[in-house]
Amino acid sequence: MNKFLDNRFGKLFFTCLTGLLLSFAWPTSELAPLLFIGFVPLLFVLDKICEDNRKRKGLRHFGTVYLALLIWNVGTTWWVYYSSDWGAIAAFVFNTLFMSIIFHFSYFTRKRWGSLIGNISLIIFWVAFEYLHLSWELSWPWLTLGFGFATYTSWVQWYEYTGVLGGSIWVLTVNILIFRLIKHRLTDKSFQWKKRIAGILALIIIPIGLSSLIYYTYKEKSSPVNIVVVQPNFDPYHEKFNISDAEKLDMMLTLAAPMVDRTTDYIIFPETALPEAVWEDYLNETPNIKTIKEFIKPFPKLNFVCGMGSERKFNKGEKLSETARQSETNPDVYYDDYNASFQIDNSGKIQIYHKSKLVPGVEKMPYPKIFSFLGKYAIQLGGTSGSYGTQDDRTVFNSINGKWKIGTAICYESIYGDFLSGYLKNGADLLFIITNDGWWHDTPGYKQHCNYGRLTAIEFRRSIARSANTGISCFINQRGDMQQATKWWQPAVIKQSINANSEITFYAKHGDYLGKIAAVLSIGTLLFLVLGLFIKKK
Repeated sequence: MNKFLDNRFGKLFFTCLTGLLLSFAWPTSELAPLLFIGFVPLLFVLDKICEDNRKRKGLRHFGTVYLALLIWNVGTTWWVYYSSDWGAIAAFVFNTLFMSIIFHFSYFTRKRWGSLIGNISLIIFWVAFEYLHLSWELSWPWLTLGFGFATYTSWVQWYEYTGVLGGSIWVLTVNILIFRLIKHRLTDKSFQWKKRIAGILALIIIPIGLSSLIYYTYKEKSSPVNIVVVQPNFDPYHEKFNISDAEKLDMMLTLAAPMVDRTTDYIIFPETALPEAVWEDYLNETPNIKTIKEFIKPFPKLNFVCGMGSERKFNKGEKLSETARQSETNPDVYYDDYNASFQIDNSGKIQIYHKSKLVPGVEKMPYPKIFSFLGKYAIQLGGTSGSYGTQDDRTVFNSINGKWKIGTAICYESIYGDFLSGYLKNGADLLFIITNDGWWHDTPGYKQHCNYGRLTAIEFRRSIARSANTGISCFINQRGDMQQATKWWQPAVIKQSINANSEITFYAKHGDYLGKIAAVLSIGTLLFLVLGLFIKKK
């Protein structure tokens, strides 16, 4: 192997191999075990670069990492191109750049403290990055390593204690141990490799065994809720915006009607099922709301949940949000646009939630004060930032009978575990995911998104009802099993009784504590590195 890695072709082959292995391992390929060896070829190349005496080692180290991770980014999320070509290119280039910078921190740590500490620091830096990548303006956490087990839910039932970041630590630790085992075996024939293999196998098998035990013995917290989920299947590029909201609503209600009866507790329509923005102050007077009220009138216990576009006008003297837009017809009027969901029932009360994790460059202009000059390139334009409005709290919808509280995640929000825990802290005992994944066509994108929801169900032990405009709509139980999954690009309606649960998991209570610990350790490590440079200069 050493001879193979001495030439450029060998290094290039191993570098590309890491990108390909990680891509092949990603949902929904069913090859998730490849994650345990995905980084090993890259680690060998980087080790070779660090040990040779040629110049520009740092630059070659960074370039090697960038190539491997770019292949992974493109190979896994190429489907983003369908919704935004320039957005996809930006995502590939910058997400790879951020990952590579974080990876490169371990290079400096290795130079200062040696190979072992360098490898350990890689785990710390990477998990800190995944945590911070959930929170800043350029957030794109789709490739969080723990998501790689989305179709292997019986392996990761312990996510209710660690969240997906626990899976990331698991993957990186196994990769590094396998790399170090092979390296020591190649360089030291007397190395006791059998014990090390046993240790690595235990690190893989024991979590899987414990998880399987939890999976097969878990009993759902039982409080049955009868739910109807509608998948209208409007083409988001053409049909969705060429048909009036009234026509779409009539088609969706016609689709749902045969499934709804007096035992139905909830009916769910997808994200922006009613995309034409309406003023929130006048919702009760709008024709579509009146139509919905007429539909639900014969069903006293029915709660109707739907995605919509909405607008809210700022009152005179009220502080404007950063996303406020000025009216074109009245310069004294400012308002916010929202990607929202609402619940209506026979009490006449309308409850509203505004999507608050927005897609960078599509629904939100990152750092508007800095990048406002790019506003004209954003897909959604308006105001000074081209962004939808958001809200600070995770609003839960209360059922008409007061028995249940519902957290409704809109599209992209559903992959943010710590963010979603806000629903549970506000009392949510069920989770709904409403989304429109039709922008991505028939690609792995919508399948990945749907399967990530299975991990959410495990993290919180909450049953999930998922309504997707073009699919996949489904129900997910508290163990992460997908049920009644609909076909892609077909109108569908499904009905099922799922169980509400009011208990709070360890992860829901403490959030991404592993990421917070890693972030603190990373900052400490970087401070020591910088301090070391100053001491050296003196």
